[in-house]
Amino acid sequence: MSLQYHLIPVTPFAQNCSVLWCSVSREAAIVDAGGDISRIRAWTEQQGLTVTKLLLTHGHIDHAGGAGELAAQLGVQIEGPEQSESFWLDQLPNQGRMFGFPSSPALTPERWLNEGDSVSIGQETLQVIHCPGHTPGHVVFYSAAAGVLVAGDVLFQGSIGRTDFPMGNHQQLIDAIQQKLFLLPDDTVVIPGHGPLTTIGEEKRHNPFVADARFR
Repeated sequence: MSLQYHLIPVTPFAQNCSVLWCSVSREAAIVDAGGDISRIRAWTEQQGLTVTKLLLTHGHIDHAGGAGELAAQLGVQIEGPEQSESFWLDQLPNQGRMFGFPSSPALTPERWLNEGDSVSIGQETLQVIHCPGHTPGHVVFYSAAAGVLVAGDVLFQGSIGRTDFPMGNHQQLIDAIQQKLFLLPDDTVVIPGHGPLTTIGEEKRHNPFVADARFR
Protein backbone atom coordinates (compact mmCIF):
# COMPACT_ATOMS: atom_id res chain seq x y z
CA MET A 1 0.00 0.00 0.00
CA SER A 2 1.51 3.31 -1.05
CA LEU A 3 -1.23 5.62 0.26
CA GLN A 4 -0.37 6.82 3.76
CA TYR A 5 -2.24 9.17 6.08
CA HIS A 6 -1.68 11.28 9.17
CA LEU A 7 -4.23 13.22 11.22
CA ILE A 8 -3.63 16.73 12.58
CA PRO A 9 -6.44 17.91 14.87
CA VAL A 10 -7.04 21.60 14.12
CA THR A 11 -9.20 24.44 15.43
CA PRO A 12 -10.92 24.55 18.84
CA PHE A 13 -13.34 21.95 17.42
CA ALA A 14 -10.51 19.37 17.13
CA GLN A 15 -11.29 18.71 13.48
CA ASN A 16 -9.27 15.87 11.94
CA CYS A 17 -7.33 17.51 9.13
CA SER A 18 -5.94 14.60 7.09
CA VAL A 19 -2.67 14.56 5.20
CA LEU A 20 -2.78 11.84 2.54
CA TRP A 21 0.31 10.99 0.52
CA CYS A 22 1.73 8.58 -2.00
CA SER A 23 4.75 6.90 -0.47
CA VAL A 24 6.28 6.36 -3.91
CA SER A 25 6.15 9.94 -5.23
CA ARG A 26 5.94 11.71 -1.82
CA GLU A 27 3.16 13.86 -3.28
CA ALA A 28 0.47 14.81 -0.77
CA ALA A 29 -3.03 16.23 -0.49
CA ILE A 30 -4.36 17.98 2.59
CA VAL A 31 -8.02 17.30 3.36
CA ASP A 32 -10.03 19.88 5.33
CA ALA A 33 -7.43 22.44 6.34
CA GLY A 34 -9.79 24.15 8.73
CA GLY A 35 -7.14 26.17 10.58
CA ASP A 36 -3.78 26.02 12.34
CA ILE A 37 -2.16 26.05 8.93
CA SER A 38 1.34 26.72 10.28
CA ARG A 39 1.18 23.38 12.11
CA ILE A 40 -0.03 21.62 8.98
CA ARG A 41 2.76 23.11 6.87
CA ALA A 42 5.39 22.34 9.48
CA TRP A 43 4.41 18.67 9.62
CA THR A 44 4.37 18.19 5.85
CA GLU A 45 7.73 19.93 5.50
CA GLN A 46 9.26 17.81 8.27
CA GLN A 47 8.15 14.70 6.39
CA GLY A 48 9.58 15.93 3.09
CA LEU A 49 6.21 15.84 1.36
CA THR A 50 5.24 17.89 -1.69
CA VAL A 51 1.68 19.13 -1.28
CA THR A 52 0.04 19.22 -4.72
CA LYS A 53 -3.58 20.04 -3.81
CA LEU A 54 -6.07 20.74 -1.04
CA LEU A 55 -9.31 18.77 -0.79
CA LEU A 56 -12.52 19.79 0.99
CA THR A 57 -15.30 17.51 2.19
CA HIS A 58 -17.64 20.42 2.96
CA GLY A 59 -17.83 24.09 3.78
CA HIS A 60 -18.14 24.40 7.54
CA ILE A 61 -15.60 26.76 9.07
CA ASP A 62 -13.70 24.12 11.04
CA HIS A 63 -13.09 22.17 7.82
CA ALA A 64 -12.60 24.96 5.27
CA GLY A 65 -11.58 28.03 7.25
CA GLY A 66 -7.84 27.80 6.58
CA ALA A 67 -7.96 26.29 3.12
CA GLY A 68 -7.87 29.48 1.07
CA GLU A 69 -4.84 30.90 2.86
CA LEU A 70 -2.97 27.60 2.87
CA ALA A 71 -3.62 27.06 -0.84
CA ALA A 72 -2.30 30.53 -1.57
CA GLN A 73 0.83 29.94 0.51
CA LEU A 74 1.54 26.62 -1.21
CA GLY A 75 0.51 27.73 -4.70
CA VAL A 76 -1.89 24.80 -5.16
CA GLN A 77 -5.53 24.38 -6.12
CA ILE A 78 -8.52 23.42 -3.99
CA GLU A 79 -10.72 20.55 -5.16
CA GLY A 80 -14.18 19.87 -3.73
CA PRO A 81 -16.78 19.83 -2.37
CA GLU A 82 -19.81 19.43 -4.68
CA GLN A 83 -21.08 22.72 -6.11
CA SER A 84 -24.18 23.03 -3.92
CA GLU A 85 -21.76 23.54 -1.03
CA SER A 86 -21.29 27.12 -2.24
CA PHE A 87 -24.12 27.84 0.21
CA TRP A 88 -21.65 27.31 3.08
CA LEU A 89 -18.40 28.39 1.41
CA ASP A 90 -19.93 31.79 0.59
CA GLN A 91 -20.75 32.18 4.28
CA LEU A 92 -17.26 31.49 5.66
CA PRO A 93 -16.87 35.11 6.88
CA ASN A 94 -20.14 34.91 8.81
CA GLN A 95 -19.29 31.47 10.16
CA GLY A 96 -15.97 32.78 11.44
CA ARG A 97 -17.61 35.65 13.28
CA MET A 98 -20.27 33.36 14.72
CA PHE A 99 -17.81 30.88 16.22
CA GLY A 100 -14.92 33.24 16.99
CA PHE A 101 -12.60 31.81 14.33
CA PRO A 102 -9.93 33.84 12.53
CA SER A 103 -11.20 35.81 9.55
CA SER A 104 -11.76 33.64 6.49
CA PRO A 105 -12.96 35.01 3.14
CA ALA A 106 -15.57 33.32 1.00
CA LEU A 107 -14.06 30.54 -1.06
CA THR A 108 -14.64 29.04 -4.51
CA PRO A 109 -12.56 25.95 -5.30
CA GLU A 110 -10.81 25.58 -8.63
CA ARG A 111 -12.58 22.26 -9.11
CA TRP A 112 -16.00 21.25 -7.89
CA LEU A 113 -16.38 17.48 -7.43
CA ASN A 114 -19.27 15.20 -8.32
CA GLU A 115 -20.30 11.63 -7.55
CA GLY A 116 -18.02 9.27 -9.45
CA ASP A 117 -15.17 11.74 -9.96
CA SER A 118 -11.65 10.76 -8.99
CA VAL A 119 -8.79 12.65 -7.40
CA SER A 120 -5.15 11.73 -7.90
CA ILE A 121 -2.35 11.94 -5.33
CA GLY A 122 0.88 10.84 -6.99
CA GLN A 123 0.24 7.28 -8.10
CA GLU A 124 -2.84 6.94 -5.87
CA THR A 125 -6.47 7.57 -6.82
CA LEU A 126 -9.37 8.53 -4.56
CA GLN A 127 -13.00 7.97 -5.51
CA VAL A 128 -15.41 10.82 -4.80
CA ILE A 129 -18.75 9.92 -3.20
CA HIS A 130 -21.42 12.61 -2.75
CA CYS A 131 -22.99 12.21 0.71
CA PRO A 132 -25.48 15.03 1.37
CA GLY A 133 -27.39 15.46 4.59
CA HIS A 134 -24.99 17.13 7.01
CA THR A 135 -24.57 19.74 4.28
CA PRO A 136 -25.89 19.68 0.69
CA GLY A 137 -22.58 19.35 -1.15
CA HIS A 138 -20.67 17.12 1.25
CA VAL A 139 -18.31 14.64 -0.42
CA VAL A 140 -16.14 11.87 0.99
CA PHE A 141 -12.94 10.36 -0.42
CA TYR A 142 -12.39 6.61 -0.76
CA SER A 143 -9.23 4.69 -1.60
CA ALA A 144 -10.12 1.12 -2.57
CA ALA A 145 -6.44 0.18 -2.79
CA ALA A 146 -5.68 1.37 0.74
CA GLY A 147 -9.08 0.56 2.24
CA VAL A 148 -9.46 4.08 3.64
CA LEU A 149 -12.43 6.45 3.67
CA VAL A 150 -12.08 10.13 4.60
CA ALA A 151 -15.63 10.70 5.79
CA GLY A 152 -15.73 14.31 6.93
CA ASP A 153 -18.79 14.89 9.11
CA VAL A 154 -20.94 12.12 7.61
CA LEU A 155 -20.02 9.15 9.80
CA PHE A 156 -18.29 8.96 13.17
CA GLN A 157 -17.48 6.23 15.65
CA GLY A 158 -20.92 5.50 17.09
CA SER A 159 -22.54 8.60 15.65
CA ILE A 160 -23.42 10.54 12.50
CA GLY A 161 -23.26 14.16 11.38
CA ARG A 162 -25.64 16.79 12.66
CA THR A 163 -28.51 17.73 10.37
CA ASP A 164 -29.99 20.66 12.30
CA PHE A 165 -28.00 23.27 10.35
CA PRO A 166 -29.56 25.18 7.44
CA MET A 167 -29.76 22.91 4.37
CA GLY A 168 -29.31 19.81 6.54
CA ASN A 169 -31.44 16.76 5.78
CA HIS A 170 -31.53 13.81 8.16
CA GLN A 171 -33.01 11.28 5.74
CA GLN A 172 -30.49 12.18 3.03
CA LEU A 173 -27.68 11.55 5.50
CA ILE A 174 -29.06 8.17 6.59
CA ASP A 175 -29.55 7.16 2.95
CA ALA A 176 -26.03 8.22 1.99
CA ILE A 177 -24.53 6.13 4.80
CA GLN A 178 -26.67 3.03 4.36
CA GLN A 179 -26.95 3.04 0.57
CA LYS A 180 -23.43 4.21 -0.32
CA LEU A 181 -20.90 3.92 2.51
CA PHE A 182 -22.21 0.61 3.85
CA LEU A 183 -21.54 -0.92 0.44
CA LEU A 184 -17.80 -0.52 1.05
CA PRO A 185 -15.83 -3.46 2.53
CA ASP A 186 -16.27 -3.99 6.27
CA ASP A 187 -12.56 -3.54 6.96
CA THR A 188 -12.49 -0.07 5.38
CA VAL A 189 -10.87 2.34 7.84
CA VAL A 190 -13.04 5.41 8.39
CA ILE A 191 -11.28 8.72 9.12
CA PRO A 192 -14.05 10.90 10.58
CA GLY A 193 -14.01 14.67 10.83
CA HIS A 194 -13.83 14.45 14.62
CA GLY A 195 -12.91 11.73 17.07
CA PRO A 196 -11.24 8.34 16.70
CA LEU A 197 -10.94 6.09 13.68
CA THR A 198 -13.48 3.34 13.10
CA THR A 199 -14.40 0.86 10.36
CA ILE A 200 -17.38 0.42 8.09
CA GLY A 201 -18.09 -3.01 9.62
CA GLU A 202 -18.07 -1.64 13.15
CA GLU A 203 -20.55 1.09 12.28
CA LYS A 204 -22.81 -1.28 10.32
CA ARG A 205 -23.15 -3.48 13.38
CA HIS A 206 -23.07 -1.07 16.31
CA ASN A 207 -23.78 2.55 15.32
CA PRO A 208 -27.15 3.30 16.99
CA PHE A 209 -28.16 5.79 14.30
CA VAL A 210 -27.58 3.65 11.21
CA ALA A 211 -26.86 0.07 12.29
CA ASP A 212 -28.93 -2.57 10.56
CA ALA A 213 -29.84 -6.00 11.96
CA ARG A 214 -28.91 -7.51 8.58
CA PHE A 215 -25.25 -6.75 9.29
CA ARG A 216 -25.05 -8.28 12.78
